[in-house]
Amino acid sequence: MKRFTGILLIGISAASFGTLAIFGRFAYADGMDTFTVLFLRFGLSAAFMTILLILRKEPYPRGRILAQLVGMGAVGYVGQSFLYMTAIKYASAGLVALLLYLYPFFVAVLSVIFLHEKLTRTKIIALVLALVGAALTVGPVSGQFIGAAMAIVAALIYSIYIIIGTNVMKHVSAVQSTAVIFASAGAVYGILTFVNGAHFPTGNSGWLAVLGIIFISTIIPVTTFLIGLERVGPTNAAMLSTIEPIVTVFLATWLFGDQLLPIVLVGGGLILTAVVLLTRSELRTKEI
Repeated sequence: MKRFTGILLIGISAASFGTLAIFGRFAYADGMDTFTVLFLRFGLSAAFMTILLILRKEPYPRGRILAQLVGMGAVGYVGQSFLYMTAIKYASAGLVALLLYLYPFFVAVLSVIFLHEKLTRTKIIALVLALVGAALTVGPVSGQFIGAAMAIVAALIYSIYIIIGTNVMKHVSAVQSTAVIFASAGAVYGILTFVNGAHFPTGNSGWLAVLGIIFISTIIPVTTFLIGLERVGPTNAAMLSTIEPIVTVFLATWLFGDQLLPIVLVGGGLILTAVVLLTRSELRTKEI
């Protein structure tokens, strides 16, 4: 039951994360810029989680765990999101998204090296299927080297974030961890917004998009991911998260009329196959 719950939580996280690009398009259409969107995203999310932390009478983490959580927010989230948003200026969004989805490979390798996790044949097959599926789903095209390099570094940073999070979640609750992570990322983007100049929403649609980003694309997915991560482990969490591009593609097709090519459907099918293989394998595993 513990593993099934973990799989379900990671699935919810991935689906929620998949809405970020959709809400982002509405926010940008209302005149916002990247730094302001990310400042509001993490700053307001941090305020909400801090209030929840107080209501639950949970203390802020301290010592080494606090330092690791600050690093996950100020370095992990900020670094990954900044590199991703900058990379799409130099390379196609499809290529950048594909390279970002190299992170399950990085997570698998890092887990074997640092966490001594066993890489089974089923996991390897699921890993390959998920990567190929992600490649077909995002439809990569060529781009400049600097954009590709930034996307690869973004994937590596996110992989390290997941590995560190695996250990951290053994010592703190999801509310404690997300409060610190959001606050750290929000502080960094607050400084960048101040330096660059704020571009807040000009209409109701912009503020609704911001609320969607905060609750649906940030608080729900990050919290459920961290809880699920502790239950299923980093490699499984990374692979299960590859359903995210499917959600994004289908929402973009439904809301914006983006063309859904047959190759995208094939890619989505491969990702779902990988998730099913991994899920069945995990459910057969005895809980520790």
